[in-house]
Amino acid sequence: MSRPLVIGIGNIERGDDGVGRQVARLLKHMLGEKAEILEQDGEAGAILAHIEKAQTAYLVDACMSSAPPGTVHRIDAAEGELPLSSSDLSTHGFGLASAIELARSLGQLPAKTIVFAIEADSFEPGAPLSKDVSDAAVIVADRIRSELEGTG
Repeated sequence: MSRPLVIGIGNIERGDDGVGRQVARLLKHMLGEKAEILEQDGEAGAILAHIEKAQTAYLVDACMSSAPPGTVHRIDAAEGELPLSSSDLSTHGFGLASAIELARSLGQLPAKTIVFAIEADSFEPGAPLSKDVSDAAVIVADRIRSELEGTG
């Protein structure tokens, strides 16, 4: 049985856009070898290449909608089409949404595919994560850990 997969998506050089990667880094410390934890830039082909081999996948990225910064959206992508538009789902919307929908159409979407989208505030080059988004990264990492350990 393969380990669960977690992919943190984003650009760490652009403020809150790096939140997915921050979650991945937190989980590396929390979970160790209990999960395969990767960081990606959001390119659809790279995401698809990893999720098509997984039985369980968690994808984490920044998003932009009308919700306040730091708001966490949990979307079960295996239940059907993504409920948010591609641009709301992720700052890499075309890549992430495309990878999920292509995997679905090819019959390669993992049985459990969860997207955590965290509302971003700033994408300023060279800026750190904003406080609300940094706090949300810790919350999402803990939620994923709890789900994978069966306690959440």
